[in-house]
Amino acid sequence: MAIKIKPKDQCRWDLVSLGEVMLRLDPGDGRIATTRQFQAWEGGGEYNVSRALKRCFGMNTAVVTALADNPIGRLIQDLIFQGGVDQDYIRWVDYDGVGRRVRNGLNFTERGFGMRAAVGCSDRGHTAASQLKKGDIDWGKIFLEDGARWFHTGGIFTALSETTPEVAADAMQVARRAGTIVSYDLNYRPSLWTAIGGKAKSQEVNRMLASSVDVMFGNEEDFTAALGFNVAGVDNQHAKLDQANFKAMIQSVIQSFPHLQIVATTLRHARTATLNDWGAIAYAEGSFYSAPNRENLEIYDRVGGGDAFVSGFIYGLLTGKDPQWAVGCGAAHGALAMTTPGDTSMATLPEVLQLMKGDSARIQR
Repeated sequence: MAIKIKPKDQCRWDLVSLGEVMLRLDPGDGRIATTRQFQAWEGGGEYNVSRALKRCFGMNTAVVTALADNPIGRLIQDLIFQGGVDQDYIRWVDYDGVGRRVRNGLNFTERGFGMRAAVGCSDRGHTAASQLKKGDIDWGKIFLEDGARWFHTGGIFTALSETTPEVAADAMQVARRAGTIVSYDLNYRPSLWTAIGGKAKSQEVNRMLASSVDVMFGNEEDFTAALGFNVAGVDNQHAKLDQANFKAMIQSVIQSFPHLQIVATTLRHARTATLNDWGAIAYAEGSFYSAPNRENLEIYDRVGGGDAFVSGFIYGLLTGKDPQWAVGCGAAHGALAMTTPGDTSMATLPEVLQLMKGDSARIQR
């Protein structure tokens, strides 16, 4: 059965996302530990999906998050303005002067090159978003009054504190009552779970939330670490794009969570930090759909590639395309997003469509 998405004319929003938006500090071609300058971007796994759907695909999107009301928070706000994502549901929290009670998250990220892998170092303890609690957000206003066709959140937000899974669960319940599609990107980050129970805690939280999800996204590490499903024959450090193994894993996920309508995963084999094999596969409507594997894809900045896949895939479904088109759109958009710096996509819809058709990278002028 095809996924049922509410008509556009019945909703204010095509998609609403829930997650933390951090200030990314990027040393460019340098390294975090030795640089003397950073370029500032905004980013966050769940937010990146809203931003790409707005900037690349022209959809109406909003973000639900919280920011400490200080100059760093206002800089993040200014960057969100540039991305075009609506800010009506941002919760501003009074700042105490030094960040003892609340602060904004920072994400230091350096790009890898060749055999040197990319490195991320987050500084996000006690952030405003991590302190969100059940009851802080009026989900009835968002889903039942304003209306949203799609709601997206993920495992980064739910790993931030003991209260954030409750916020996500509350949002999912209201969204489902309103007939809104709920998607969840597992987005496993070991650094977020290490101090609060590791993989066991991650699996407890994510399996609890999975019961309220319609569309599940991830990669081979996500499904293993965040849900406890193994991909046969795959070493996560040198994962080959073996679709048969991934299909078996996805079938196990569907058997455990039969209410899931779609499961989609990116397929990545990192030959080096700057040369990756890249593809994607999705299960929908009782069948598997896959995008062409792109071998030796040149990577400029890999951060945000998975989020770009998610946004392209969702765009396909929101515009009435079939799952095959959606997975192809997601994979193409993810590939393009990794050719530019920063967490967020700089691709355009014509570029995505051109890549989907297999056109070359010959100069456009």
